[in-house]
Amino acid sequence: MIFPPRCPVCDEILGMTDSMIHSGCKSCLYPVKEPVCLKCGKMITSATREYCNDCAKKKNSHYDQGKAVFEYKGAVKQSIYRFKYDNSREYAGFYAASAVENYSGWIQRNKIDAIVPVPMYRKKKRKRGYNQAEVFARELSKKTGIPVENEFVVRVENTPALKLLNYAERKNALDGAFQVRKNIVNCYKSILLVDDIYTTGSTAEEISRMLKQSGNIHVYLLCICIGKQD
Repeated sequence: MIFPPRCPVCDEILGMTDSMIHSGCKSCLYPVKEPVCLKCGKMITSATREYCNDCAKKKNSHYDQGKAVFEYKGAVKQSIYRFKYDNSREYAGFYAASAVENYSGWIQRNKIDAIVPVPMYRKKKRKRGYNQAEVFARELSKKTGIPVENEFVVRVENTPALKLLNYAERKNALDGAFQVRKNIVNCYKSILLVDDIYTTGSTAEEISRMLKQSGNIHVYLLCICIGKQD
């Protein structure tokens, strides 16, 4: 009664008959649907294509495959903004439920045995109060029973907004930004790296590269949102 749950789309208080979202707000979201890129999971225009334009240009990709729940457009943009910056952490329950509804079979087939949130630089996390990727990861863990490894990967350097940089600049900015706990890597065979938004993919690629250098491991990626149809 003191902190009633709010709709993750419109942010209004949910009614007694509502579950996690107002029924009328569902139409404001754009779930990712086939056909999608076989690598990153972005929607593509034709089923005859295998990859989006970005993934087709990459010679080597370090994560095995990625999926996303929603296209990053429309009402979900403000929803993610509130989730990240306005302490609307309760939205993570809806995001995780939607992810499991769409990808529980995919998670099971890939035999995921640990969920790893993309880490946030410690000073940035202290200022914000939480890492949104970690909040999402913990809700996924509740719904799947798969443990979260929060200290698996540590961000040791802050980086500028990567979407403002070109490919070479992104690569340089991420060089040395993460550390992997090698003693933990060998405990798992298949991990799910999770984040809120997939934009350039550079962060996922760098973390996956370091994980695979540290051990014989499969790395899959799951994000709440991904860029528009390619």
